[in-house]
Amino acid sequence: MKRFAALLLAVPLLLTGCVVPLGGATPTETAAPPAGAKIFSNLDAPGIEQIKASKIARLDMRAGRLTKGGVGLEDGISQAPEVHIPDGLMDVLIESPHGVLTARTDRLRLNGMNNRSDFSEVTYFLTADSLDEYVALIRDAVERYGVPADSAERWIESTSRRPEEKSDFALQPGTSTGLEVTYDLRYDGSQDVQVIIVHVRSLPRTTN
Repeated sequence: MKRFAALLLAVPLLLTGCVVPLGGATPTETAAPPAGAKIFSNLDAPGIEQIKASKIARLDMRAGRLTKGGVGLEDGISQAPEVHIPDGLMDVLIESPHGVLTARTDRLRLNGMNNRSDFSEVTYFLTADSLDEYVALIRDAVERYGVPADSAERWIESTSRRPEEKSDFALQPGTSTGLEVTYDLRYDGSQDVQVIIVHVRSLPRTTN
């Protein structure tokens, strides 16, 4: 992890999260919760400590959004919880209207600095040790989350021709899960580890 930390300090926005390559894969199997137990995680102080102990964070966005009250916080409170596991990784499972988003990461961030009843964004990080692994993560997002293939393949083709260069580029969001999933690519060919910032948001509300 020392090598990850050295890289991420150099990444814009002071990113410090890390995920094992192919972090979109199905997390490690865990025992089913006891009957009557709360399935989804709270993000108040006790809930965050429980996530750190179990190394599992389950978020309920089946309705297309994540409410503050639903994770044990006061409805409308201006708070942006963050879960950081400095000595390991946690499995993140986000139940969406159509399927489950999964990742293994050491840091989970929620943007709640507003007076709304829900969070505006959930963020986690993916990393890869090579361009091939990086490309595999991107194509996995195309298949699992509906990220437009043309946007992804254009970036892959361009970067594959100049793998030593740097590219900060956000792919067009995927919406097949009923959520807006954006892969923000932070690629730097001069570094050993490459970073993707994953932003999960509610779909924009349409007006008549």
